[in-house]
Amino acid sequence: MDLSAEFKRIYGTDPTVESHAPGRLEILGNHTDYNEGVVLSCAVTRETHMLLAPRSGRNCRITDLRDNSQTEFNLDEIATPRPRDWGNYIRGVIVEMRKRGLEIDAFDAVIYSTVPLSAGMSSSAALEMAAAMAFSEAFGIKLTRPEWARIGQGVENNYLGLKSGLLDQFSSLYGKRDSLILSDFRTVEVLKTVPMPHGYSFVVANSMVKHHLVDSEYNSRRKECESAAKKLSEVLPGIKTLRDVTMQELEENEDKLTVREFLRARHVVGECQRVFAAEKALARNDIGEFGALLYESHRSSQTDFQNSCPELDILVRFAEASPLCLGARLSGGGFGGISIHLVADDNVDEYCAKLREYFQRQAHKDPQLIVCNIGDGAGAVKLG
Repeated sequence: MDLSAEFKRIYGTDPTVESHAPGRLEILGNHTDYNEGVVLSCAVTRETHMLLAPRSGRNCRITDLRDNSQTEFNLDEIATPRPRDWGNYIRGVIVEMRKRGLEIDAFDAVIYSTVPLSAGMSSSAALEMAAAMAFSEAFGIKLTRPEWARIGQGVENNYLGLKSGLLDQFSSLYGKRDSLILSDFRTVEVLKTVPMPHGYSFVVANSMVKHHLVDSEYNSRRKECESAAKKLSEVLPGIKTLRDVTMQELEENEDKLTVREFLRARHVVGECQRVFAAEKALARNDIGEFGALLYESHRSSQTDFQNSCPELDILVRFAEASPLCLGARLSGGGFGGISIHLVADDNVDEYCAKLREYFQRQAHKDPQLIVCNIGDGAGAVKLG
């Protein structure tokens, strides 16, 4: 699709800026970001594009080229979100910028995205960061990437009421082709890039259960993690979040926590351990150990964090039984959404065909299967 031509067809003028921001895959480190933990993630080659041109007045117009839906708003009337309007993610970016003393002019824009919606690949963060990069380039706003990530997080936390961490925005901004990124969410930085061995792909299998995280148990999981950390800090000096707790310390103080708090904490503490173990496995090209850690992570999600669902379990159960798959787990917030499956490139077609057939038989649904390549992070350019 010629996005510039579509922009001119709709608005009668040429765009001045084009931005792009990818979706992401959480590889390991489930629900660790808001516990100030560590995460292995990657950007994918599926992206959201935004083309923009400033205009006079205060009204902004945005068209989504996937379905030609439109949203329009006045810059003076965006303090609260609108019910069921995807424009909230863009308006929220502007609201969060204003908290930092930053203003933009009115604009016309088109967006086009290949990131699946409500599937665990963070289409919302891709839209937020595409808008952020477009605003930065069009209106000369200079912020660091961590600050842009915090603006995106603010959209979720403050504007929309989802107590999410920074993983989605960080992955979209810092992605590097053919590498995972290891992020530390205490220091809010990318510690390193971790090259993936060549010859393998992640097959993304959508459970077809849409997770709407604001309405899910996501926020309750966060509260349980914070409550566990607070109780542990009363008996373990220096504990600020679950990031600081070892598995031995957790097990020795199980009686200080409710059953739910203990299980949630065991998942998060275990996930941080698995992230570092995966980094070491990839450094020595041990793809077998890396895959085993993915399976271990999913079992923890099932039993401890309880953020899986029957459809996700069917997908991972097939992976465990298939000699073609090296590892699989749910990815993202959970409660639906996607699973990721590590498969050798030569086996991808056969694996996808067999997985589709199995899921149709077991879940009575047709799964969406996407072979994902690891891509670069967000950016923007001036046009013309």
